Amino acid sequence: MAWIYLSIAGVLEIVWAFSMKKSAGFTLLTPSIITIITMVASFALLSLAMRTLPLGTAYTVWTGIGAVGAFAVGVLVLNEAVTPMRLAAAALIIAGIMLMKFSSTAG
Repeated sequence: MAWIYLSIAGVLEIVWAFSMKKSAGFTLLTPSIITIITMVASFALLSLAMRTLPLGTAYTVWTGIGAVGAFAVGVLVLNEAVTPMRLAAAALIIAGIMLMKFSSTAG
């Protein structure tokens, strides 16, 4: 269950990062509320995952999912630049997430 909680927490991190961007510095009500709700839910699920997963593994995977997901949303939704170096960076983050997952002995 810990990996499921962690995966959902990572997806929620993507949602809150995107809605924070759309909140215009917390000046728009709806995206600000979405940011706060998904942020709290993401932290709560991360906390549940950390009951059995090591801190380093859980936190690294959570932030990695959020980082790569936010990059993807930025490119696909916000029309941010795609460059070979940015793609390579995302690939390295994904490789790091996979290594953390495969090296974990818990969960």
